[in-house]
Amino acid sequence: MAIEPHALDRLRDLLPPPDWALFEPEIAAIAELKRRRKAVVLAHNYQTPEIFHGVADVVGDSLHLARVAAGLEAEVIVMAGVHFMAETVKLLNPRRRVLMPDLEAGCSLASSITPEDVLALKAAHPGVPVVTYVNTSAAVKAVSDICCTSGNARAVVESLGVPRVLMLPDEYLARNVARETHVEIIAWNGHCEVHERFTPADIAELRETYPGVTVLAHPECPPEVVAVADLSGSTAVMANYVAAHKPARVVLLTECSMSDNVALLHPDTDFVRPCNLCPHMKRITLKAIRAALEEDRHEVTVDPAIAVPARRSIERMLAL
Repeated sequence: MAIEPHALDRLRDLLPPPDWALFEPEIAAIAELKRRRKAVVLAHNYQTPEIFHGVADVVGDSLHLARVAAGLEAEVIVMAGVHFMAETVKLLNPRRRVLMPDLEAGCSLASSITPEDVLALKAAHPGVPVVTYVNTSAAVKAVSDICCTSGNARAVVESLGVPRVLMLPDEYLARNVARETHVEIIAWNGHCEVHERFTPADIAELRETYPGVTVLAHPECPPEVVAVADLSGSTAVMANYVAAHKPARVVLLTECSMSDNVALLHPDTDFVRPCNLCPHMKRITLKAIRAALEEDRHEVTVDPAIAVPARRSIERMLAL
C-alpha cells in the first residue's frame, strides 16, 4: 500500500485537537531523527493511524515490508510491528541495523510452535515438506522447507508438486487453503488471538444491522467465518479490494486499526468496525519509535546458524 501524500494532513484534521497536540511533537521529532540517522520506519497495516500515516515510510503486510526494505537507501530500519516481522526484515537485510521499539511485541501464532515441534512433525511424517507461515520465529523458519503468506499460501502449497504437506502454525489458514486445493494439508493447532474470535453469528448480525454491507474476512479466521464472507484475503487483498471496488459500506474482519488506516484513504466508503485489537501490535507507540531511534533500542539480531536456513525458506517463496 502506498503512502498518500496528503494522508498526514487528513490525519491532523480527523484527530481530536488534544490527540494531535500529543502526537505532533513526537511525529516531528521522529521525522528529524529519521533524517539525521538515514532511517526508515516500516509500519504494518495493524499499526494505529498516528504511526501508519504519521511517521511510516512504507506500510503494508509483513512480507511487503521486508521486500521493500531491501531496496531502500537507509542505514537504520525501525519495524513498527511485531518481533517475527523484525526478524524477517533482518533476514532479508542482514547488513542493515534493524530496531524493534518494544521487544515484548510478540504474536500468538509465532509463540504457538517451536523448532522442536517442527522436528517432531517431520519425524512423524517423513518426506512430507513443511510449509511455514511467515508469522513464525526465524528458528522455526530455519527447520522448514518453504515459507508462505496468507496471500500466497495456496500457490506455495501447489508449487511443491506433492500430494501432502505439513502447514503451520495457523490451523485456520491451513484449513481454508485445504478447501481450495487437492493437496492434503496436515495442520498445526496454532491460532491468531485476534482472528479466532470472529464467528458466523457476528457476520449474520452485521448483515442484519447493515443491509448490503460487504464482508471481507482474513484467512486466519475460522473456516466457517470465511465460508459466509463475501471475500477472504490478506490485509493487502482487503485494502486493494476497497480501492478497486469502492463499496458503499464494508467490514474488515481483522485487527481494527486496519479499518482506521484504510478508511482514512477512502472517505467515501463507510467502514463498520467490529473491533478486535491485537495487544502485541498496540505495544508499538510513537514514544517507543522515538526512543528506538534515539537510543538504538532494541537491535534485532539472528544467529547466523539460524539465519542461513531461515533465509533460504523465505527466498524459496520469493522465487515463485
